[in-house]
Amino acid sequence: MTPLRSSRARLRGATTVLAVLAALGTSALAAAASPAATKDVSFRGYHVRVPGSWPVVDLAANPDTCVRFDRHAVYVGHPSDAGQATCPPGIVGRTEALVIEPLDAKSRQKMDSSTRMAPKGSATAAANGTKRESPGRIREAVPAAGVLVTASVGAHESTVQGILDSARLDDDAKATAATPGTAGSGQETTSAATAVATQPGTYTGLGFDPCAAPSSSQMSAWSASPFRAVGVYISGISAACDQPNLTASWVQTQTSAGWHIIPIHVGLQAPCNNFSHKVSYTLSTAAGQGRSEAQESMAAAEALGLPAGSVLYNDMEAYDQTDTACSDAVMTFLSAWTEELHAGGYLSGVYSSAASGMVDLAGEYTAGTYTMPDHIWFARWNGAADTDATPYVPDAYWADHQRIHQLSGDTDETWGGVTINIDRDYLDVDTGPFAGSCSANLDFAQYTSISAGSSGGLVSAAQCLLLRQGRYNGAVDGVFGSGTTTAVQSFQGAVSLPVTGTVDSHTWTALLSAGTKPTLQSGSTGADVKRLQRALIAARGQSLTIDGDFGPATTSAVKAYQTAQGLTADGIVGNATWSALQAGK
Repeated sequence: MTPLRSSRARLRGATTVLAVLAALGTSALAAAASPAATKDVSFRGYHVRVPGSWPVVDLAANPDTCVRFDRHAVYVGHPSDAGQATCPPGIVGRTEALVIEPLDAKSRQKMDSSTRMAPKGSATAAANGTKRESPGRIREAVPAAGVLVTASVGAHESTVQGILDSARLDDDAKATAATPGTAGSGQETTSAATAVATQPGTYTGLGFDPCAAPSSSQMSAWSASPFRAVGVYISGISAACDQPNLTASWVQTQTSAGWHIIPIHVGLQAPCNNFSHKVSYTLSTAAGQGRSEAQESMAAAEALGLPAGSVLYNDMEAYDQTDTACSDAVMTFLSAWTEELHAGGYLSGVYSSAASGMVDLAGEYTAGTYTMPDHIWFARWNGAADTDATPYVPDAYWADHQRIHQLSGDTDETWGGVTINIDRDYLDVDTGPFAGSCSANLDFAQYTSISAGSSGGLVSAAQCLLLRQGRYNGAVDGVFGSGTTTAVQSFQGAVSLPVTGTVDSHTWTALLSAGTKPTLQSGSTGADVKRLQRALIAARGQSLTIDGDFGPATTSAVKAYQTAQGLTADGIVGNATWSALQAGK
C-alpha cells in the first residue's frame, strides 16, 4: 500500500522558484533598492516601496508563473490561465504579497463594492470605512495610473497597509476609467431560468481539485477527461492562490456543462499547527470562529450562485491528533461551523487527513457532544478510486453517499491539450437527507412525550434532531415508526439515558441542547440562544419565547434550571450548564 499522506500541505515536493527580473524596460517595470531595506517597484507610473528581499515577477514576460499568496512577492501584469494551472493544489496559507495589474475589462471583473477607490490624481485609497472583500485581502483601484492592486494579508496587515500607503505616481501614469465590470463574483445574480442546482449534487465518480479555478476554455478541454467534478476554493483566509476566473458566470457555465462543483473554504487551521491564522484553544472563542467562518463561506457561495442545500467543505489541514486540547478546539470549531451552515440552509462538509481530522470526527460520531458534518472528504493517498476510509473511519459512518476520497495528488495531468496540476478525488455523494436539509420546525410551546405510533410536528422535530446527531437516516415524515424508535434508543444509550425508545422530557432536553457549549448570558443573541431556550422549555416545562434573544425571561429560566441542578445560579450558561442539559437533566 502507498504510505498514508496526512496533509496536502505537507506532501508537496519542491516547486518552481519564482523568476526575479533583474532589468526590465521602463514602460513595464523598474525596481531599485534605496534604501537597502526596501526597493521601489513601478508599473505604469504607479510606484510602491516593498521589502528588498521580495522577488518581483513580470507576468507578461513569465506567463507560466503561478500567482500564489503563501510567499512574499510582487507580481505585475495579469495572471495567466496557463500560469495558474501550474499552482500546486495543496498549498495553504497566506502571507504578504502584491499583484499590480492593468485596470482594464479583465481586472474590472474583480471589482465590487468593497474595492477601495483612490481619488482622482491620487495613488492611495482611504482604508477607513471600507469593507474588505474577503479576509486576507485588500484591493485598491488607482484610476490615475490605470492599475488594480490586490494585496494579500498574512500575519502582518500593517506591513501591507504600509506598502499601499507608500504608493506614488510619476509622469508615466495615465488615467483609466474604473467602472466595475459586470462579471465579478460579488455583482452577478443568477436568474431563476438558469439557477444552479445544489452542489456537488448527486454524483459517483472521479473529480479533481486544483489550486485555482481553471478558465472556461480549460474546463471545456477537460471534458475529454474522466473527471466530472472540480473542487474550487471559494473562501477563506488561508486560500493561497489567486482566483482570476472564479465568478458566478463561471459557476453557471461549468454546471451547465455537466460539472459538479465542490465548494471549499480554507480558513483558520488547528491551533497546534504552524499556519498564521489559527483556531483558538479557548473553546468558546473557537465556537465563535466556526460560526463566523461559516457565515463568510455562505456569503461567498451566495455571491457565486451556489444555492442553499449545497455542501460547503471546510479544509482543516492535518494536525497533531494526539494533542487533546488541539483536537477539542478543532472539534468545537467544526461543530459550530456545521451548526451555522445548517441554520443558513447549507450542508456541512469537512476535508482533513484520514489520520487526524477524520479520526477525531469518527471518535465523536456516536458521542453526541458535537454536531457532525453531513459529508466527509478524507485525504488518503493510496491511489484507490473508492471511499474506503478504514481503519480511520468505520464503514457505517457517513455511509449514505456522504464521502469524497482524495486518493492522489500534486501531479500534472493533460487532457484536451491542457495541463493542470491537480489532486485526484473519488466522490460518492448525494443531496440527502442530511442534517442541513432537514427543515422541520423545532420551536414548540411544549415538548410532550412521543413514542411509537405518535405522529405530527413533534415527531418530525425529533427525527430532524436525530438526523443531526447521525442517529437517523430515514425520512422526516412525522411518523414514529420502528426506524425512529431505533434512532431514539441509540441516542439515549450514547448520552447515558434509560434506553426506552420514548422521547420524554429528558431525551428532549438532551436532543434540543446537543451541540457546542458557547458561553451565553444576558444580551447574547442567535441560534445558540434559541437552542438553549428550546432545551429549557423541555427541561422545566415552563413558558418561554423562542426568539434567540437572551433577555430577562431567559435569564430567569436559566437561574431556575441552575438552582434545580445544584449549579451556581448566576444566569450565565457555561460548560456546566450545557453539560447538564446535554445529559438530559
